Amino acid sequence: MFEDFYEFTVTPFTRSIPVKSLYRDNDRDEYIDRLKYAAKNRLFAVLFGESGVGKTTILRRFGDEIKQNGYTVIYIADSKLTPRYFYKGILEQLGFESKYFRGDAKRQLHKEIEIMKAVHDTSLVTICDEAHLMSHDMLEEVRFLLNTKMDSTSPMALILSGQVGLRDNLRLQSNAAIRQRIDIQCQVNKFDISQTAGYIKTHLAYAGCTKDIFTESAIDDIFKYSCGISRLINKACVASLMYGSQNRKAIIDDRMVKLVIESELA
Repeated sequence: MFEDFYEFTVTPFTRSIPVKSLYRDNDRDEYIDRLKYAAKNRLFAVLFGESGVGKTTILRRFGDEIKQNGYTVIYIADSKLTPRYFYKGILEQLGFESKYFRGDAKRQLHKEIEIMKAVHDTSLVTICDEAHLMSHDMLEEVRFLLNTKMDSTSPMALILSGQVGLRDNLRLQSNAAIRQRIDIQCQVNKFDISQTAGYIKTHLAYAGCTKDIFTESAIDDIFKYSCGISRLINKACVASLMYGSQNRKAIIDDRMVKLVIESELA
């Protein structure tokens, strides 16, 4: 709709933006480096942050970058994940039919991981998204999974990602055992104003835009509305671009952004 008016080659501010075109800053680079360290050393990492701050986008970039370096990445996102379906999900993504019982499936997974390493020199990285919804039983199973060879090694790198509730769950006394096993924690923060401006410019550049469409004051108001949450930045930018194209406005200023926020996004 607005793409033709602004002469975009693709649609900006979508979740499908290619990894190579994602916005990058020092904070995001640091998260990626920490996760890479966890993958290299088969560690247990936790990534958490508010809804919409870009955790899954970070995981997508991380997975894409390490796949080139001898890693097999498994991604699981299930709000009702149970231990049995945890093993089933991993094994099926690896191309194996999972044994029915949980204990058998766990032993099967350990065996396949050893074969992957010995024969193909490939290490397994498992990412569990939406982990703030994990039950206590599922968190306990994670702890048991990481215990191999008398607790001397971990069979794979494991990354739990979720909203702030994940951190709160892990702080409970009942989860002390698994909390103590966490090797790396990353809290994904919201963008500040300069990061918000960089994020918007990156998406516009991805769409083939070679000029500034949003004024500085418009970006200020988008930041105030979104509080630096990337999902809300996307919503405000798309709504503003739609309004701008409908009203034949080549430049989007703060007055237009305020109007869109108050009438469509409030």
